Amino acid sequence: MSVEVTAPAGLSAAEVAERVAAGLTNATTVRTSRTVGEIVRANVFTVFNGLLAALFVLVMTTGHWQNGLFGGVVVANAAIGIVQELRAKRTLDRLAVLNAPRARVLREGGEQDLPVADVVRDDLLVLVAGDQVPADGVVRSSNGLSIDEALLTGESEPVAKEAGDDVRSGSIVVAGRGCVQATAVGDESYAARLATEARRFTTTFSELVHSTNRLLRWISIMLLVVGPAVLWSQFRTPDNPGWRDAVTGTVAALVGMIPEGLVLLTTLAFMVATVSLARRQTLVQELPAVEGLARVDVVCLDKTGTLTHGDVQFDRLVPLPGDGAGSAGPALGLLAAADRANATAEALAAAFPAAGAPDDAVPADSVPFSSARKWSAVRTADGVSWVLGAPEMVLPGAAPGDPARARADELAAEGRRVLLLARSVQLWGEDGDEAVLPPALVPVTLVVLAERIREDAREVLGYFTEQGVALKVISGDNPRTVGAVAAAVGVPGVRGAGDGVDARDLPEDGDALADAVETGSVFGRVTPHQKRAMVRALQQRGHVVAMTGDGVNDALALKDADIGVAMGNGSPATRAVAQLVLLDGRFAHLPDAVAEGRRVIANIERAANLFLVKNIYSLVLAVITVATLSAYPLAPIQLTLISTVTIGVPGFFLALGPNRRRYLPGFLGRVLRFSVPVGVVTGLFAYAGYLAARWLEPGTGVAGARTTATFVVLVVALWTLVILARPLAPWKLGLLGAMAGVVVLVAIVPALAEGIVLLVITPTALAVAAVVGAAGALLVELADRLVGHPAARHDGDAA
Repeated sequence: MSVEVTAPAGLSAAEVAERVAAGLTNATTVRTSRTVGEIVRANVFTVFNGLLAALFVLVMTTGHWQNGLFGGVVVANAAIGIVQELRAKRTLDRLAVLNAPRARVLREGGEQDLPVADVVRDDLLVLVAGDQVPADGVVRSSNGLSIDEALLTGESEPVAKEAGDDVRSGSIVVAGRGCVQATAVGDESYAARLATEARRFTTTFSELVHSTNRLLRWISIMLLVVGPAVLWSQFRTPDNPGWRDAVTGTVAALVGMIPEGLVLLTTLAFMVATVSLARRQTLVQELPAVEGLARVDVVCLDKTGTLTHGDVQFDRLVPLPGDGAGSAGPALGLLAAADRANATAEALAAAFPAAGAPDDAVPADSVPFSSARKWSAVRTADGVSWVLGAPEMVLPGAAPGDPARARADELAAEGRRVLLLARSVQLWGEDGDEAVLPPALVPVTLVVLAERIREDAREVLGYFTEQGVALKVISGDNPRTVGAVAAAVGVPGVRGAGDGVDARDLPEDGDALADAVETGSVFGRVTPHQKRAMVRALQQRGHVVAMTGDGVNDALALKDADIGVAMGNGSPATRAVAQLVLLDGRFAHLPDAVAEGRRVIANIERAANLFLVKNIYSLVLAVITVATLSAYPLAPIQLTLISTVTIGVPGFFLALGPNRRRYLPGFLGRVLRFSVPVGVVTGLFAYAGYLAARWLEPGTGVAGARTTATFVVLVVALWTLVILARPLAPWKLGLLGAMAGVVVLVAIVPALAEGIVLLVITPTALAVAAVVGAAGALLVELADRLVGHPAARHDGDAA
């Protein structure tokens, strides 16, 4: 389809209004969070909610409305989930708008900065290095424009773009600048697909979510197998004289095996952590990323913009022997003016304005800087080519002891960023689409740039070191410069500039590269392709890798890392692919994110133990009733009381409370090792109390025996709660006391005990429950000490 070429001055206001009215804007239906309708559906229409609702309708037909109070759990779970997620949605959507990428367009002869969504079809987009292309388009002008399309095609090599070439939204400008006419916007462009991929509600691997889903699958299978057997047994037992009692027993068994609040608590813990981090200027773009950062054991750090401030400043010129530096200033001004797409060019432009340059120094041609080439060049009208770049790249064949290289290494050892300015009377060449250095280059001067180390860098790196997290500084700068900075901020094992590894000497073989990356801590002259390969090599060795960065050369490594952390003041490309964005660019927020992740993991493990113990003892009681053809030992309303005071309310507070325990792999295994024996003990002792009551007080019948079983379970479950709440900080003691108080209140108020919970309170029932419950609690304590691994749950807990 032919496209009408937009005038060089860009669209007029009338043309923009016409396209807006026609809906031809770059606004998309892609969202950073779920809609209100999706939130409601996700919290209400679940398999377990549906099963509980069906059981509620069934039990209400028996005439005992009290036994249907478990339906309130469905309503409460859904309401809490909806309210909390809506609060999180408002916070995250607001931050997403504030952090949204912007575009530069030409309209009516002037350059305008506006939100990406306000771009319209046929707009002229002004692109420079570091930008992410916001819409599909056609190049109208190019000055060394080079685009990385790896996020779309998987090809890691940049592609040079000339006038007439197509560009796709989502690709990244890595060098040069250009003007692109937008031809496909909004949902018609690749940007919508990229945004869907980068901001999907949950894409980061989560051990919690994965393990919880496995538990739910097992429980679903258990319900399918045990449910029909329980139903058969309840209709066959003489303890149930009518269908109403049979239905009540069946419903009680099935309700006990449904973990109605576990998924809610997991999601809720993620969202509360996300909102908490948002208040501290950390935007979480994928909920499980909160947990993921806590699992990280290797952090790969970009130097510039992460360990140091990105705003480099010109420091001084160091003239080289054999050539005066008198003409260096105008040349640097021209180089900076020809390529203003990076921080170095901006610093040089401020120090060497190009405005006063003589006419014969006006550039006739230029080569923009690229992170792969690491040099830029201009050629003036008087036939002189000026090249500025990394000394080892500008003089790749310099002999050992070369004065220019030797002096550059000395300065780099001090932690300075050093560039070499050289000149030649010959023009640079070309090798395919890549520029080649002009021959006969003569070194003129060294350009020294100053970097300010971030004030919080040493403290943050010290935190990670204390936590046993390995640190890898990966930078495109001189290895000696990177080594000096790494030593200054306290990277373990790095003493000075000499410890930096030149990435050009790294092997390409995956295993050999992994060995080198695991051994070393500081790497310089790393290309974007190598950053990506280094992340993958560490992952292949079983490491969970976080990558931090702010520049376009970090984008691919950020995408491949388990957790990508972008600086809010970095390029749009890095922010688009990262799971976490430090909105104010402060590296010091990372420990906060780690702490939130640890709190989520440790607290959800506690809550999961509570839920799974209930599922296990409900299963044990169901199996016993099937085998003995006896009535189920608990009524639905009694299970509701037990669930509320031993799981629901305390689980909610424990899941959101403080916890600093370090991450330990094996979440599901630990939960099962604790929950299975404790659940079996609870179930067996509950049935023992039920049988003892039937034998000691036969006149009270099934209702009296269920009363004893209820109190046995309450005693054992409350002690289980004590175990999981350790160490018992004051707020936890208050929580435990409140739950025990509720049980006492129910027992001593007849309207509650007999009228609602259907208990038959007698001294014998309470005495039997106390003895059997105490024995069960003692056995649970022993089981925890033998197989429960309490240290794995409790160490590091905040008081």
